[in-house]
Amino acid sequence: MCKKWKLSAIVLSTALLFCSCAVQSNDGEERETTVNKTEEKVDKEKIRLDALNPTAYGNVEGLNLEPGTYFSLLGKAASGDYWDNVQEGAQQAVDDINEALGYKGDDKVRMVYSGPSENGNVDEQVNILDEELARYPAAVAISIIDSQSCDVQFDLAAENGIPVVTFDSGSNYQNIMARISTNNTAAAEEAAVHMAEALENKGEVMVFVHDSRSITAKEREEAFVNKIKNDYPEMEVKNIYYLEDLDSLKQTMADEINGGTYAKAGEEARVNEDPETQVQAADITDDELMDYIFAKNPDVKGIYGTSGNAVMTAAEQSARLEKDVKIVGFDATEEEVQALQDGSIYGLVAQNPYGMGYAAIVASARSILDMGNEAEIDSGYVWVDADNIQEGEIAAMLY
Repeated sequence: MCKKWKLSAIVLSTALLFCSCAVQSNDGEERETTVNKTEEKVDKEKIRLDALNPTAYGNVEGLNLEPGTYFSLLGKAASGDYWDNVQEGAQQAVDDINEALGYKGDDKVRMVYSGPSENGNVDEQVNILDEELARYPAAVAISIIDSQSCDVQFDLAAENGIPVVTFDSGSNYQNIMARISTNNTAAAEEAAVHMAEALENKGEVMVFVHDSRSITAKEREEAFVNKIKNDYPEMEVKNIYYLEDLDSLKQTMADEINGGTYAKAGEEARVNEDPETQVQAADITDDELMDYIFAKNPDVKGIYGTSGNAVMTAAEQSARLEKDVKIVGFDATEEEVQALQDGSIYGLVAQNPYGMGYAAIVASARSILDMGNEAEIDSGYVWVDADNIQEGEIAAMLY
């Protein structure tokens, strides 16, 4: 079973450091550290790797890979704070393997990270997976955008002896060797507890979900909604919006405008049956759509987002409309952290993309070597809010 990890104290006292510092790794390279307000130094990499459960996925011991072994790592996007951290963790695992085995030059184990140029583009991710399989990597690790999209490719991988592991967002495909992810149920339930705390256990909540296709999104939505429903009788999840459906919602808005049941700001509601002058969905801006959503939820006191995109959509639009709502959700990118510090966001579930990337390489290597894998690997998370964000061990998990 996945368990919420507890941060262990990895603190070294120092009297001289006052801002940020670095520690030397065994190979002489500087590794990033974080210094908190009490002038204590913490090793970011160690904290992130110690968060992994089982802990065996935070080191490369016993991974005696053949020279030139090639891993393929596929994310949901080519770049971005979150995915850059995944790539960084995976590359560190590869570097650690090469150091442990003494591989240099052409003998080095290699990893190539790739992802869609547009975050969440299913077709592009499938095409990239096809291309990677044609290169016959030793193993593939993938964060699946659509849980139903890659089964054909996974069959092909199995036929060619290429093991597949998933990270961040998985699939129910039977032959996945290991699944590395946040315990989304526990994390979403914790977000619900903090939302209730922020609203004093009463009021309406609106939910923005990053998609309707990934297992990750479904778990985060269902756990949050069920926690509110079961434990907070004076709270209600009023409406749920999927980011991918917002454009189609513009058609509903256009129909209501033309039917006289809704009017844009500064306009009067009136029936318009003239096809030549009717409002078209394509004419509605994103800001106007958000006006419509908030108008449909006038009593909402809180917004929950299942991803960084969903959280920032809520924060930016709430600020634009000067809505006093409490926002909680997932991820801890630089933009989200700034919004939290500004008071626009109440709190965040910071995942561990660095640890996911590292564990993805370890799990892939174990699959290649027939060492066996745990079916589920918990990458860990922490709750971040204004009260704890300055703590070194919390700050180490931000990205």
